[in-house]
Parts: sequence; structure tokens; C-alpha cells
Amino acid sequence: MADRLRADAQRNRAALIAAARDVFAEHGLDASLDEIARRAGVGNATLYRRFPTRRDLVAEVFAGQMTGYVELAETALADPDPWAGFVGYLTRLFEAQATDRGLSELLANSGFDDDERLAGLLATAQRGATEVIQRAQSAGRLRDDFTREDISLLMRANAGVLRSSPDSGAWQRYLSLVLEGLGVSKDL
Repeated sequence: MADRLRADAQRNRAALIAAARDVFAEHGLDASLDEIARRAGVGNATLYRRFPTRRDLVAEVFAGQMTGYVELAETALADPDPWAGFVGYLTRLFEAQATDRGLSELLANSGFDDDERLAGLLATAQRGATEVIQRAQSAGRLRDDFTREDISLLMRANAGVLRSSPDSGAWQRYLSLVLEGLGVSKDL
């Protein structure tokens, strides 16, 4: 009987994480926990037993997605063209923001520095972003004054574009304008 309960508990936990991922993606980090429990097919007590705080649930949901964020830099660094790697990095980052409101809020605000897993993944992702930037700058393609902190500014601005624009593709137009402003012309 104990094994059955353990299997049920695992299923409930997995259902809560899957439901939370969907609800956070749709509604952001302040989404209703009641809605998460409802979609997972469990009661609120089960949600709070597995995840005593919203922060615990957010950390569990986004630890896997932050791993994907780390991989964005690795993909960019593998591109033989430093500028194309940088452009691809920003494009995938902005696209992730556009498709997942919760991830967008997490990346734009970095408000979970007190969670060891997320903080570690964020630090790794930031190191990778710095390498992507420096590589494009060394190739003479990215303006010299651009820093990793500027990516945070761009992400906050993109979050605003995503929230305020009725056009779901507005982020792509915004990104195009940003890239034109950041690039160094080879003709100079």
C-alpha cells in the first residue's frame, strides 16, 4: 500500500508541475494556484503539501527551462559566425519570452536569486551570454559598449512589448530594430 501511495504522490507531483508550467506560461508567475491544482486534477491541500510556497513551485517548474536558457548560449557559441550566433541567441531568447509569459517574467526580473538551483543556472547562463557578447565584439560585429546587463534591459523592454502589443509578432519587429542598432557595419 505504501508503494501505491508513493506512486500516487509522484503522479500528483508530476501533474502539478505540468499544470503549473502551462498556467505560468499563459498567465505569468502570479497565476492562480487554485487553477494549477484544478488543471492537475488535485486539491489545493495536495499542491501545498508538495509545494509549500509559490516560490517552491516556480523554482521546480523553471529549473528545467533555465537549463534550456543555459543551452541557448552554448548553441550560439557553437555557431562558426559570431554575429550569427549572437543574433540567434537574442532571437531564441526573445522567442522564449513570447511563448512563455512565466519564463519571460522570471528572466526579466531575476527575482528568484534566493533559490540555489535557479541562481546557479542563471549565473551559468549569464557567463555564457557574456561569452556570446565578447565573441561578437571581438569579431568587430557588435558595438563595443554592449554588455550582458544590456540583455536584461532588452528583455525587460521586450516583456513590455509583449504585454502591450496586440500584434503577437511585435517582438520580432522590436528585435529587428534592436539588432540593427547593435550591429557594426562591415562597410565602415
